Amino acid sequence: MYDPLRAKMKVAFFTATAFLFGLGIASALGWTGLSYSMPGIETDPQVPEVSVKPALDLSNAFVAISDAVTPAVVRIQVRRPHQSVARQGTPLFDFFRDQEEQPGPAPDVVGGGSGFLVSADGYILTNNHVVEDATEIMVFLSDRRAFRAELVGRDPFTDVAVIKVEGDDFAFLSFGSSDEVRVGEWIVAIGNPGFGAGTTLDYTVTAGIVSALGRPLQLLQNELRRDEATRANQGFAIENFIQTDAVINPGNSGGPMVNLRGQVVGINSAIASRTGFYQGYGFAIPINLARRIMEDLVEYGRVRRAFLGVQLGAIDELSAEFYGLPSVSGVELESVTDGGPASRAGLEDHDVIWAVNGESVATQGQLQQKIASRRPGDEVTLTVYRDGSARELRVRLGEVDLTEAPTRVAARPTLRPEMNEQLGIRVGTLSLSVAQDYGYEDNDGVFITDLQPNGAAARRGLFRGQRILAINEVPVNEPEDVRNILDDISGGEIVSFQIEVPGQTRTIHVRMPS
Repeated sequence: MYDPLRAKMKVAFFTATAFLFGLGIASALGWTGLSYSMPGIETDPQVPEVSVKPALDLSNAFVAISDAVTPAVVRIQVRRPHQSVARQGTPLFDFFRDQEEQPGPAPDVVGGGSGFLVSADGYILTNNHVVEDATEIMVFLSDRRAFRAELVGRDPFTDVAVIKVEGDDFAFLSFGSSDEVRVGEWIVAIGNPGFGAGTTLDYTVTAGIVSALGRPLQLLQNELRRDEATRANQGFAIENFIQTDAVINPGNSGGPMVNLRGQVVGINSAIASRTGFYQGYGFAIPINLARRIMEDLVEYGRVRRAFLGVQLGAIDELSAEFYGLPSVSGVELESVTDGGPASRAGLEDHDVIWAVNGESVATQGQLQQKIASRRPGDEVTLTVYRDGSARELRVRLGEVDLTEAPTRVAARPTLRPEMNEQLGIRVGTLSLSVAQDYGYEDNDGVFITDLQPNGAAARRGLFRGQRILAINEVPVNEPEDVRNILDDISGGEIVSFQIEVPGQTRTIHVRMPS
């Protein structure tokens, strides 16, 4: 007779026997050893802290900087008229590219960038190109508060703007000195890309070193040239950027560049890129210049711009030799405005400014910044080279009215010489229509009408359409003057061309081939 309980007992017995038999085999094979248990998790440092202490200290410094600075960095969102979107095709907009503008309520579009608070009562520094043409400006803080901002003032000649939000007890940043920034020192760039309030991409902190100082990019001049209201004064654009390898990406324009003490030394402004995104170089406006512009915008609503009354040119190796300079440095005075501050102080065309108040200047941007950092009526001492020797002249700075455009009157030419084969240059007259195609208002004077592509003149930067004002400081009034001057110059000597393009003059030095 079948007994269910007896059957179940048999199954349990055979199961237990099989388990014990298998356990014995596994033990014999060593499968039950501790080597196959869960390993312990090691947390002790693999490198002694003393060996990496400098790096740990630097890392902690970056953390401290981020904690201290980020609360004062803001995201700026602007609305601007739809027609201003056409600026996307300009070199300045492409280079100073902010967040991709998204369609907004017609007819406006939405864009933005970054900025940072500089006072407890709500003043904010940013870039001019971030708020230019804005019909509405909104500011978002790190604690997610939002404010409508008012434009205090902006300056397209330095790309600096000031806006303000109402309130008090805001976190704000302190200023360092951009004059004390050194190539190779660590800096931190902070911004708010503005990919959307409340997202994890609101704020970015990147670190790098200062790669170079005094970089001229010609971007502001190119942009000013496109605007009829500023075209005549494009030469007043101040481009003396701090270059860094810290990552600056779209939307970070207007954010602070700070030193390891957390002091602002620059305003993030531009990237060197073919794509609009970071590719190795970033640029910032020196804070000493931005602070000077900010103070005027807050106090007067406009920039009271000190000026010398000169047009500037760069010094290169041939220029330094031609003027008898001790090294390749300084800034040439292409021309001195009659009756201006420089003229009254005794400066002359083709003087070379070597220093301002004892501080050397190597580039046009450095000189412009040193003058722009002072107010109209201030006196400065200029160290000037003339005829190979140095002298000092005191100049009381004037105040420039950027609504006035410079003018020039020249004599009408009559003759047209042949090509100068040594320099590879031909000069002559232009019809009025051709001169206007080049951008001139008249066709008076002597123009470069042709160049040998690989000639000495072309290699030094002369090109068709330039108007020649003087050669070796001898005025040129007609094409025959060019032949007479060049015929008296021997091979190996340096020829100094003072040339003009619409709205600007410069000097180019060419060595006469032997």
